[in-house]
Amino acid sequence: MNQDTEKDRNPALPVIGRRGLLAAAGGAMLLAALPARARRAAAATTGPLPDLAALPAGAPDRRLFAPTEQRYAPYLMILAPMVNDIEDADPATYGFFKGGWWRTPSAPYNARVQEHVYTLAWFHANARPWNPYAGDPALLAALDAALGHYLGLQHDDGSWPEYDIDERGMAPTGFAMGYLSKTLDILRRSGALPERQDQIKAALHRGMTWFLDPATTKVWQKKPLAFANQTTSGLAGASLALNLDPDPALRRRLAEGVARLAADGQSPAGFFYEQRGMDMNYNFEVMLPEMADAYHQTGDRTLVAMAGRFADWLGYNLVREPDGSGYISNIAPSTRTSSRFYDDVRPDPDRTALNSLFVPEVPALAAFMSAREDLAAARAAWAADSAPVTPAQKQDTSPRILTHAIYGERFPTRKAKDKAVRSLPYLKWKHFVEIRSDLGQDFVFVRRPGLYLGGYFGTRGTAYGRTGLTFLWHPDAGTIVHSLNNNNQGCWGTVRANGVPDNAGDQPAEYFAGEPGTAPWTGEHSRGEGTFGIRHGAADGSIRTEVTVTRDTVRRAVRASAAATEQIPLVLLPTDTLVFTDGTPAPYHANTTATADGIDVRRGAALIRIRWGTARAASLRFGSSTYFRDARRLIHVLRVPHDGSIDVVITCD
Repeated sequence: MNQDTEKDRNPALPVIGRRGLLAAAGGAMLLAALPARARRAAAATTGPLPDLAALPAGAPDRRLFAPTEQRYAPYLMILAPMVNDIEDADPATYGFFKGGWWRTPSAPYNARVQEHVYTLAWFHANARPWNPYAGDPALLAALDAALGHYLGLQHDDGSWPEYDIDERGMAPTGFAMGYLSKTLDILRRSGALPERQDQIKAALHRGMTWFLDPATTKVWQKKPLAFANQTTSGLAGASLALNLDPDPALRRRLAEGVARLAADGQSPAGFFYEQRGMDMNYNFEVMLPEMADAYHQTGDRTLVAMAGRFADWLGYNLVREPDGSGYISNIAPSTRTSSRFYDDVRPDPDRTALNSLFVPEVPALAAFMSAREDLAAARAAWAADSAPVTPAQKQDTSPRILTHAIYGERFPTRKAKDKAVRSLPYLKWKHFVEIRSDLGQDFVFVRRPGLYLGGYFGTRGTAYGRTGLTFLWHPDAGTIVHSLNNNNQGCWGTVRANGVPDNAGDQPAEYFAGEPGTAPWTGEHSRGEGTFGIRHGAADGSIRTEVTVTRDTVRRAVRASAAATEQIPLVLLPTDTLVFTDGTPAPYHANTTATADGIDVRRGAALIRIRWGTARAASLRFGSSTYFRDARRLIHVLRVPHDGSIDVVITCD
């Protein structure tokens, strides 16, 4: 328990619990390593915890869930196993969520492992026809123990650790304030664990004092911010904590923090900073929901303006499939993760659901959210399904999914969504060039009547990114070429003999209002028609590429200092027809080789012709990356070896 509120008492003797002891020597070493606060918390409450009963056979009944609470079902399935994994044998780690249910490292010093205290609190406090654990004393005892360990990990300055016991971490502290404030709200409403309520209140005050202080360099030292989603998590947690227990001085610091977030956490290009660049997953699935949380609590319009600028960024980087399947993400520039796509309808559990709170204020976001009619149909189908509920899988058990449910939903109507979709830049216009630059990185978007092309040039944010051309979309066929990040075999570029593509490095670029080498592009004709040119190359000069974009073609003229391979990752459907120009068919989900000067890809009425001038030994090999819930779209990588010089033309008919 927390040293500021816990009364002095004699340490309890270790008790052998039903789940077995840690090795005595290892436990003693860990006990010595944990902060004094944690040792007192562990010693204050010991003894075997009672098992939480397993769900009855056949439970839960899908029909008993309210539509907006279906997201709880996978968590209900793991509640008993997770609770029964809580450490009760070693006083040094009493209350630790062992078993690897959430976050790594799965170590007693990692405060983020304890975030499921919210999950336990919710199931204990909320009576539902499908929830047999409401008011369960075993669940309450487990929650009490888990809170003791969580609070005991807090350092005296208010921070929490994640990767090392001595770490003063921004992420574990920011997210702790969110989960603990929500847990405190539940405990107060239910009247449970009054001593813990006082301890959580004190812990939140210490956490906010540390986190909101502009002198706390761990949070605020970088301009731009290093991990904006983590900063935002602390602001969201503080927003609720201050609504529960007002503090005028901290409230002022919260408002100042939001202003600093807007100034230092969002790129002028529109994305939110994640490790020296953009990251679609953290931007759309973590940052924006945390902003929605903070906005719900504070009403600060600064957050609405930020959401609006980000919605504009999404309009260029989430590319909609014409058949309505969803959006393929411009993933090559992402610095941390690899979220390749978003289904058009995302049933529960959905990490982006809380973003719907912004839709009334930022209508452009409606394009990227599930339409409420479609979501209602998906939920009705889930309720009618006779199959057993699938349990949440270890590590994929984010309690954030559950916290999003407390704020309600503002999903757009299908009509509002369709209107927002029609306003997407590449659907609204047939001619534009958009180049957005920041941190030495250029994000390039070119629309012409027959295509939409993406590119990423300059200095990579991290080694995850892949420079070069990033996607090619056809108005009728959808995405044909999609360059992956963190993957040398699935990026669109030139591969050296050693297997390293030019994409896996910095590539400065020049832009032209015409073919490469003509008049420099200055941006004044960004909505105009005509040819657009790009000249880019590896920093060491070993590869130079000139890209020419016309109304329906993309031409790559590659000149390398040694033999190399042209590599094009194609996104194919089972219904596509592919034939090399020598007549060799290239079936879906098969590896094919041919000696030809090109290949044709037919999808419905659309024909994509890829030509490389002279007959060469080419191959098409399928990969493992799929798209959307149905997983029908599959990466197939086209590779064409050459002697160092090749011109490849893709024509979109």
